[in-house]
Amino acid sequence: MTTVGIRLVEGLAARGVEVVFGIPGVHTIELYRGLAALGDTIRHVTPRHEQGAGFMADGYARVSGKPGVAFVITGPGLTNTLTAMAQAKADSIPMLVVSGLGRSDTLGKGLGRLHELPDQGAMVATLCHSETVTDPKTLGDVLDRAFAAMTGARPGPAHIQISTNMMGVGCPALPPPADLATVPLPFGRLRGVANALNAAERVVILAGGGTRGHGAALRALAESIDAPVIQTVNGRGILPLGHRLSVPASPSIDPVRKLMAEADQILAIGTELGPTDYDMYAKGGVPDLSGMIRIDICPDQLARHPARHALRGDAGAVMAALLPMLLRSNRSGGVRAEATRQAARAELASLGAALPGQLAMIEAIRAANPGAIIVGDSTQPVYAGNLYYDHDRPGGWFNAATGYGALGYGPGAAVGASIAAPGVPVICVVGDGGLQFSPGELRTALDENLPITFVVWNNAGFREIAEAMEAAKVPVLGCSPSPLAMEAFAFACGMPFLAIPPDPAVLTDALSHPQEGPRLIEVQVR
Repeated sequence: MTTVGIRLVEGLAARGVEVVFGIPGVHTIELYRGLAALGDTIRHVTPRHEQGAGFMADGYARVSGKPGVAFVITGPGLTNTLTAMAQAKADSIPMLVVSGLGRSDTLGKGLGRLHELPDQGAMVATLCHSETVTDPKTLGDVLDRAFAAMTGARPGPAHIQISTNMMGVGCPALPPPADLATVPLPFGRLRGVANALNAAERVVILAGGGTRGHGAALRALAESIDAPVIQTVNGRGILPLGHRLSVPASPSIDPVRKLMAEADQILAIGTELGPTDYDMYAKGGVPDLSGMIRIDICPDQLARHPARHALRGDAGAVMAALLPMLLRSNRSGGVRAEATRQAARAELASLGAALPGQLAMIEAIRAANPGAIIVGDSTQPVYAGNLYYDHDRPGGWFNAATGYGALGYGPGAAVGASIAAPGVPVICVVGDGGLQFSPGELRTALDENLPITFVVWNNAGFREIAEAMEAAKVPVLGCSPSPLAMEAFAFACGMPFLAIPPDPAVLTDALSHPQEGPRLIEVQVR
């Protein structure tokens, strides 16, 4: 008999899924029967914690451009994954979580059943699209709706749950996947937008995560109207390293805000204009953007901020449609971008004496491994890079230090990224505090023999929080958790270890040595 669990796995394969991250349990055995039946069609990766499964799916999706998929058990398996789902929601990352569910005849009765929750689906539905498979004949439709929710108006997580008494029920063959709907281009409004851009003398582009995968279109548009491109954290690397129009700096810092304020036309593409990018220090003073032109695929986002022109559509498609209507001209965009880059970099020292040195460590990683993927956790060098850093690989710089801000994100996300880009060096930059949120995922990297370098910024605690408490004149409490003994920990994880000082030249040399599997480098900041 071909069960619901087996058919679901077949449905995933039919929709292009190649990797699943999951920890099996008694409530999901039928899913694993399905994986086994398909042989090597779908690769299974076992994390050490369900939160890690979600972070792996996130990192995989960011690098591959395909939805990441996680299989988790009922109850604690799903609640452990919610943090990763929330991070994916904040950063518009497509992620499908398939979970078990208790017997349908026991739900909501408070009988003390294994993994019982009052209403598991309702809990997840506060975050994202969630459906329960109640009839085998509807499984194909449920999958279609989940994939539409993940990749439609705004990418994000989706959830499917299946009761234990439904998982093993016979299920007919699924129909072919439905075509995913596309958002039509706003043709009737493009000419007005093009006229506004052509008439402006000082256009500035704000490029967010919605521009990922559309670097060629963005570059062509920016060069046509000679406009500097300010890249949010999720937009870094979208222009080539060192491009004359690139401003790889946070719009939270004053020189970048000055560039925005002096513009006579702002073009915001695929950015939610959130405060962790635009007002990181919560000091107000964001330039007035009400006269902007805004392109976004999400109608809810377009409704949240006033704009002169609001175009709903896929960023790449809208930019490509606009390009033939734009008049090429020289508007001193390169001069304005260069002045802003210099001023923004100089601004770092005034924001924190240690920031230039921390940025130098990130740039040392890029110098040692050109084209690498750098996955960050919430740790000081990553904060510095988020303020100012120019990467050399589109989509190759990402972290959880903005938006939802989940600590412990880096190790799992690095595993997913490495699986999505075989053979590409992946560098995970994580603090000693963040590492202790998800240390087990280093063993997953070893199991999969992934070329990940875990660079641990060891400042013996939560230094960034301690400095914030000091600045607020609050006694520093709770910020000194003892760090792992890194060499012993690396040995326990079965990987090579090296301890170095916070010296960019030493880090460059350490990273320049070839590797086959994972390794751990401790940067001893204390």
